[in-house]
Amino acid sequence: MVVTDRVLMGPGPSNPYPEAVSGLGRPMLGHLDPEFIAILDETCDRLRTVWATSNPLTLPISGTGSAGMEAAFVNLVGPGDVVVVGVNGLFGERMCDVAARCGATVVRVDAPWSQPLDPSAVVAAHPSPKLIAAVHAETSTGVRNDVAAIAALAAERGDALVLADCVTSLAGIPVAIDEWGVDVAYSGTQKCLGVSPGLAPFTMNDRARARRVERPQSWYLDLGMIGDYAGAAAGSASRKYHHTAPVAMVFSLHAALGAILEEGLDAVWARHAACGAALQEGLSKLGLELWAAEGHRLPELTTVVVPDGVDDASVRRQLLQTYGIEIG
Repeated sequence: MVVTDRVLMGPGPSNPYPEAVSGLGRPMLGHLDPEFIAILDETCDRLRTVWATSNPLTLPISGTGSAGMEAAFVNLVGPGDVVVVGVNGLFGERMCDVAARCGATVVRVDAPWSQPLDPSAVVAAHPSPKLIAAVHAETSTGVRNDVAAIAALAAERGDALVLADCVTSLAGIPVAIDEWGVDVAYSGTQKCLGVSPGLAPFTMNDRARARRVERPQSWYLDLGMIGDYAGAAAGSASRKYHHTAPVAMVFSLHAALGAILEEGLDAVWARHAACGAALQEGLSKLGLELWAAEGHRLPELTTVVVPDGVDDASVRRQLLQTYGIEIG
């Protein structure tokens, strides 16, 4: 079956870097082969640079961004723990669901879906939560939330851990895990990292590692065991097998990160900012209303209000079938 080449302008996946595509075709190695381990370790180092962190437990989790979300919650949250979640979109809603499945007492802090979260309201929602969670770049709405402000206020108020969903933000807009004081964050490879779906870049600092639950409900996503193989295990002579890593995907991520770092993160962010501004200006000139509040719009993901009387499915179908362009 012939697969058509598309211009992917939806919320993800995006068209991958050519280097990432080439990476998928490298010779297959075993997941314990010394050459593969060296590439895996270098991939983790490159992720640390993109995350702007020195966290030893920084690695690509085998699974999509949702696996990263679940890994964060199952490793940190147990029955009765209080989790505050800022909700102004679909993925804030999903955080609430995943936390509740871990047995947490979930405290929601809602904001209109076209507006950013109020950091003060999020942090003030409970006097002593174990975890405060928010989406940095809400994919469903195109809104940027001020995760740095949430983390700073949380540090002033108590010892709650701070979790950031960076699926759409990593390598699209500035992310500074250590500077902001974010304890745990995850992303996905299929957005601004320019790789096929299948890996979840993840980072957790030592403060959060010390507060992990004793026995996570998920064996597959147990970061204590995964960390003995990847990320925290770099340079260790006692590296332990956990599961078969998706070797070709790691090759692909390694290559894409190389392309990003060769261009330079500042240049990558500037490119996204310029392209986003041009698209949003053009859409406005067409008379279309942008959904996300001005001043809080993502450059890498733009949302538009469907005009009255317009069948959005027909528009999407025409763009796809006539022009080979996918939008959400």
